[in-house]
Amino acid sequence: MGSKSVEEVFNDFKGRRAGLIKALTTEVEKFYQQCDPEKDNLCLYGSPNESWEVNLPVEEVPPELPEPALGINFARDGMEEKDWLSLIAVHSDSWLLSVAFYFGARFGFGKNERKRLFQLINEIPTVYEVVRGTFKQSKDQSGIQSNGIKKNPSGKMSRSFDIQPKEVKASLPAEEDENEEEEEEEDDEQGAALCGACGDNYANDEFWICCDVCERWFHGKCVKITPAKAEHIKHYKCPTCSSKRARVQL
Repeated sequence: MGSKSVEEVFNDFKGRRAGLIKALTTEVEKFYQQCDPEKDNLCLYGSPNESWEVNLPVEEVPPELPEPALGINFARDGMEEKDWLSLIAVHSDSWLLSVAFYFGARFGFGKNERKRLFQLINEIPTVYEVVRGTFKQSKDQSGIQSNGIKKNPSGKMSRSFDIQPKEVKASLPAEEDENEEEEEEEDDEQGAALCGACGDNYANDEFWICCDVCERWFHGKCVKITPAKAEHIKHYKCPTCSSKRARVQL
């Protein structure tokens, strides 16, 4: 195994993280079915190519990489689904960090390199934050139309939250500094919008859609919804919310 840079280790981290997020959000139905409590101890693995798999732990001792949480399938039917997924998400975050810093130790990262790696990781939401939807959502209301559809600057359509208009205050010339601070806050809010499936940031040139149940935003490509298809959807439910309702009916 040759030496790797901080950016290469971070890219490995992002790929594994993306795979885990898919398992716990957009592909949760498939993940749920694979976690049969009647099977042996199972683990959830994320791969650098953004894929995931549920499998038995490796038999090699010691393993080539740190191992994820063991026996995730046993608690599936004994907990509320959201709590079960949240528990797996927390363990997944721990596993991702352990793998990243295992590579850091393996490749001889010094203090500055370890700090840089953590800073890069800390800039994106955790798997737990994506699964629970606890990261900060955008409150930007520019371009909101009366039919609940929001137009991005690029002209693409996406569903919007029901946002209450902000109170309008008269500004005097002496209050310019306050206005600048408010503009900076709005910019920060817009930049904080994150996809509930992949966790990536909002971008003006991408189509987004909001789930009418959990009110999380998603890239259209992540949930396989096109702008044309969205025009015919009155109430959109993301894959996670749809799968929950299906299992309740069963």
